[in-house]
Amino acid sequence: MSTHIDTQARHWLRSMFDAAIASAQPAICLPPHLPAPPRGRTVVIGAGKASAQMAQVLEAHWPTPLSGVVVTRYGHAAACQHIRVLEAAHPVPDAAGLAAAQQMLAAVAGLTADDLVIGLWSGGGSALLPLPFPGVTLTDKQALNQALLRSGASIGEMNCVRRHLSAIKGGRLALACSPARVVNLVMSDVPGDDPLDVASGPTVADPTTRAQALAILQRYRIALPPAVLAALDTAASESIKPGNTRLGPITTHVIATPDLALQAAAQVARQAGIEPTLLGDALEGEARDMGTVLAGVARYAAKAPSPRHRVLLSGGESTVTLRPPAPGQAMPAPGRGGRNVECLLSLALSLKGLPGVYALAGDTDGIDGLEPVAGAIATPDTLERASALGQHATAALDAHDAHSFFGALGDAVVTGPTGTNVNDFRAILIAATG
Repeated sequence: MSTHIDTQARHWLRSMFDAAIASAQPAICLPPHLPAPPRGRTVVIGAGKASAQMAQVLEAHWPTPLSGVVVTRYGHAAACQHIRVLEAAHPVPDAAGLAAAQQMLAAVAGLTADDLVIGLWSGGGSALLPLPFPGVTLTDKQALNQALLRSGASIGEMNCVRRHLSAIKGGRLALACSPARVVNLVMSDVPGDDPLDVASGPTVADPTTRAQALAILQRYRIALPPAVLAALDTAASESIKPGNTRLGPITTHVIATPDLALQAAAQVARQAGIEPTLLGDALEGEARDMGTVLAGVARYAAKAPSPRHRVLLSGGESTVTLRPPAPGQAMPAPGRGGRNVECLLSLALSLKGLPGVYALAGDTDGIDGLEPVAGAIATPDTLERASALGQHATAALDAHDAHSFFGALGDAVVTGPTGTNVNDFRAILIAATG
């Protein structure tokens, strides 16, 4: 494949990724969903990687006085005049997140039916609001969160557990707002776009049960501190259910979704003369397995000659399971990995340098795993170039060290914090033949 095609393919892939991110910017998707101002007070609350940017846009468009507090990840803050913007840790919670949750509950205390609460929720909010259920400590929640992240549990399963071990999630914050009206503006980063799973649903009712939460923990064989077991054994840990008469009126709008981001990328592809195929916005599963499956789809598509370039687009959220070492072996040093680059490295290994196939995988919030790197690009000569540099692809995959692998090749995709979050983005470009 010529250098020209290689350069052009990289440009196209990055342009599609950038379009997906741009489509979900709060300045575009939030203003059309703002409610009418109330007779009483307006209080703004929210959590997530996009919450600060959402608050900034809300302030710019809101015609009456307002106040409130939102919490975002460290490094994702945006300047607001009337809404306090706090920062905390993600994905493992910290004391700053606990303090932010307490301030949020204080901000909605004493409201009346004439007041309005606007909730700004986006991906990452679960870890940013770690207010433990009474008897459970922050240390307990940190250990449990780390275990869940290593287990391979889906985002829905993790959030079910979090809701039942929280003093603010699972509708409890909505109950604290009552009798005020609550309007939720949600940027979805979860398969199916269920608001319940964005930030673990602090201001929406929860139909799941503490028995389901316990079953999830048992399924993944997660060792539980006694305080966690005790919490799940008491009826008080049950979340707020639909139809609870103590809740005030709640309206929820999902204002940005992975599907809309894929549609924006597809439009960029069409404008470049590339034929897009959307594989779905809710793909889930182990990252390395997803890479293998997507490679099979790409290989099949590449078999059919086509005079046009084609691109396979998909979204969703994969998982990475960190497996313990074999008996007698030491725990390996943690690799610099993320679910997107792990999926991409697996795809590259499965394609084995298939000519004419290029791919990008990245997180739309600009951070894949714990790294300030959104993702990476793979090319037909990825494995060849890596070998020449002494990089071993299979070893990197097994060590969950794909960020180091792609970084050494100069193929990392760095965006910085994007101000939005509509989950993972994957594009596989198949160059024209014939």
